[in-house]
Amino acid sequence: MSHAALRCPACGSSNVEDDALYSQAQMVCVDCGSVVSEGVLANDPVGGTDVSYRQTTAVTKKPCHNLLKGLQRVKAMCRILGVNSEIEELSQTYYNQAYQHQSFIKVSLQKKEVLAGCCVLVSCRVRNWPISMGTISCLLDADPTLLGAVYLEMVKILQIEAPIVGITDVMEAHCQEYKLSPSHVPEEFAEDPRDLSKHAVALVELAADTWIVTGRRPVPIMMAAIYLAWQSLNPSKQRLKFTLDKFCQLAKVKKQVRALKRITEIKEVLCKLGKEIPWLETTVTPENVMMQVKDILEFKYALLRKALRTHEDALLPECQTSCDNSQTEDNTDAACSEQCEQSTEKAEQTSDEDGNSRAESEQQDSGQECQDTEPNWGKRVLFAPPCVVHAKRRRVEQSRMKDVTGDEEISDSEIDSYIRTPQETRDFALTQKILSEREKS
Repeated sequence: MSHAALRCPACGSSNVEDDALYSQAQMVCVDCGSVVSEGVLANDPVGGTDVSYRQTTAVTKKPCHNLLKGLQRVKAMCRILGVNSEIEELSQTYYNQAYQHQSFIKVSLQKKEVLAGCCVLVSCRVRNWPISMGTISCLLDADPTLLGAVYLEMVKILQIEAPIVGITDVMEAHCQEYKLSPSHVPEEFAEDPRDLSKHAVALVELAADTWIVTGRRPVPIMMAAIYLAWQSLNPSKQRLKFTLDKFCQLAKVKKQVRALKRITEIKEVLCKLGKEIPWLETTVTPENVMMQVKDILEFKYALLRKALRTHEDALLPECQTSCDNSQTEDNTDAACSEQCEQSTEKAEQTSDEDGNSRAESEQQDSGQECQDTEPNWGKRVLFAPPCVVHAKRRRVEQSRMKDVTGDEEISDSEIDSYIRTPQETRDFALTQKILSEREKS
């Protein structure tokens, strides 16, 4: 039934009819679908708010389940790291933006988990809360290589200018993980986190000046520096007896296996500098060097210069001896060159391929002998990068390698060398007997 007295306020149409789809009596515009009047409220002069059909059937779009799960992961990492609410909100904002970007929509779940850690990492760096990438990878139990690749991709996509953080910047945040305050450990083992962080940063800077940090992972170096700083701040007998295992148990942190080697390297540097302290009467050793760490760090640059000068003075007699024996070295070089020339002449005189390969191998061996006579320069200086001091010997690539097919004959002496026990001897004899019977048959 049409009601000519009523007009639709939305479109002005008078084509209004009763709507029988709902249990409540109401009038709906036929043209646009707006509710014109509803029950008793329609007779009210003031009237109610007109609601369109589209608004009554609209459904709010819910976020993706993986997005909600990722936001929860971001929130959990922020709570574990103990960051403030500003960093937590910024991390969630970055995750929302990165997750909905086309570069991260169709990726694996593992990459989305790593993306959550990257958002926390970049938020901490932007807000001057430095943490290491190794800390995030440990929290997620993820591959550091994958974490670094996703981090660089995310920063480029979102156009974030994240500051570059060094090892000394993250030392203060790393020290907070060690529970060494008076509320956690006994008084004789307790240290102020600020003093511990300051002392550890000084040890890391010394390690950087002496090439120990070069090409190394930061977490083991930081653990070694904190351990040595804790011992040197109060070098009592109780602390000096503490091994790294006991220290990690006391501080409630996970031990890094490579930290033991970093501790040894830092102690070697401390001993080299401690020997240059003029007022010391005792010999500095790795066992008592912790007593002198404060003086070494206070006069670090002066001791470095003095240690380098002492090392250069010790090398002067060797340099003079090498200069006096230069003629002998020239004769040795001439002998090496003559040997190389002779092998080259042999190669030219030999025409078949086997002779050529034999001559080339002789030439390579003689050239290798000449190269092996040169000492490693990293062992002549006082401080050098670890890759130079412990240089790996490169293998000489042979020009021609004989292909092994597995059909080569094996001599009896070589077979006997493989036999170890009497049981193997009997098995070998039995096998030979069976093979010989088969050949006869």
